[in-house]
Amino acid sequence: MPSCDTLIRNASVIDGSGAGSEVVDVALCGDRIRAIGPSLGFRTRVVVEAEGLALAPGFIDVHTHDDISVIRAPAMKPKISQGITTVIVGNCGISASPVRLHGEPPDPMNLLGSAADFRYPSFSAYTAAIPCARPAVNVAALVGHTALRNNHMDRLDRTASKAEVEAMRAELQEALDGGALGLSSGLAYMSANFASPEEVLELTRPLAAAGAVYCTHMRSETDSILEAMQEAFNIGRLTHVPVVLSHLKCAGMDNWGRSGEVLQVLETARTMQEIGCDCYPYAAGSSTLDLRQVDERVEITITWSTPHPEMAGRSLAQIAAAWSVTQPQAAQRLQPAGAIYHSISEADMRRILCHPATMIGSDGLPNDPLPHPRLWGTFPRVLGRYCRNENLFSLPEAIHKMTGMPAQRFGLNERGLIREGYFADLTLFDPRKIIDRATYSDPMRPAKGITGVWVNGFLSYTNKGVAPERAGRFLFRGKTRWMQ
Repeated sequence: MPSCDTLIRNASVIDGSGAGSEVVDVALCGDRIRAIGPSLGFRTRVVVEAEGLALAPGFIDVHTHDDISVIRAPAMKPKISQGITTVIVGNCGISASPVRLHGEPPDPMNLLGSAADFRYPSFSAYTAAIPCARPAVNVAALVGHTALRNNHMDRLDRTASKAEVEAMRAELQEALDGGALGLSSGLAYMSANFASPEEVLELTRPLAAAGAVYCTHMRSETDSILEAMQEAFNIGRLTHVPVVLSHLKCAGMDNWGRSGEVLQVLETARTMQEIGCDCYPYAAGSSTLDLRQVDERVEITITWSTPHPEMAGRSLAQIAAAWSVTQPQAAQRLQPAGAIYHSISEADMRRILCHPATMIGSDGLPNDPLPHPRLWGTFPRVLGRYCRNENLFSLPEAIHKMTGMPAQRFGLNERGLIREGYFADLTLFDPRKIIDRATYSDPMRPAKGITGVWVNGFLSYTNKGVAPERAGRFLFRGKTRWMQ
């Protein structure tokens, strides 16, 4: 009789492809799935009785800002407790590497940490730090456009010169050669907003030959969203590079109800080029406090403030009233600061979440002392609230958005599916009970319904908490495969 390390019996396997479930056994040997089938006969040290539970590929969080957290807090409880086994870092133009600061990190790079946290002047320095930290989850990385600008420009309130673009492109190429997934931009932020479309286009050119992707926090998610989408699509079309629109939304009350229009533009573009998007399942966003986003009709909660840390957790309206000033004046006094903006329509968010091109990304900010609940709750919220309770999509479709689709699009080879020979990144959960528990007032609560999480074959989380064995790895870029 053959042997294996772990035998998971009678699980309802949802394999990540979008296909329906099948009750079978799954045998794990080392870091791989050895066999899948009914009533497998294996000698084993560990048997997991999974009757009534669903077994899926480990969830892939495509939009994170965990760059420094995977090293500083390698247990990664906010993510592993959701069933996440892989995080993609370096989104929104901000990455921990390659970075060489000339002082404090510019906004919004300060979301990742303080100057002392940016210890990775080259991409290879960062990839070498991951196995030393041994995080509980796998890590794959994009290179941030703003990070590159910081390295090669004396100031960020202008477009780059030809020489500066060439220097940035050479550094990006070095990272691509070292396994980076691609380039990200955060063009809505002032640290990158002055970059011309031509600057971004020229930086994106090396991606095609590398089989890499371009992910963008677009220049606008409000009134000018269609123009911002067209800029992103033009860059992808002219460089023959797949484009991922980060945290797609219609932000600002004046833009509520525009998701149908936005998705129609997305659909039209997808007939001609490779385009996808990610979305988080909440009607509120979170970032640094931006005066351009202050709208007295919108509830804004302060999550941190350097000059006024005592104001964390209070609304901007409350702070302004206490100081007898306007909300824009209060916001200016609080900066630098972080904020949660309740500026998204629930109906628009649901429509985008349901779209077949949409992947799931938390966009959580682990450095926030009072984070948005999406840091701890995104994936169980999709499965519990929107899939089971509201029937927005089927369970296999939801799992595909979290596993098979992102693995194919980002080139995470032999992950994202339950297949013989694939890496044993797996999440066992109760589909009847899974739900998020993190709230805006109590944001750091683990979800319910996650029974077990395996990362590279090691049981790394159970409903009793994080296991002592951490088995995450750095994942180098493989071959992408898009399915429109």
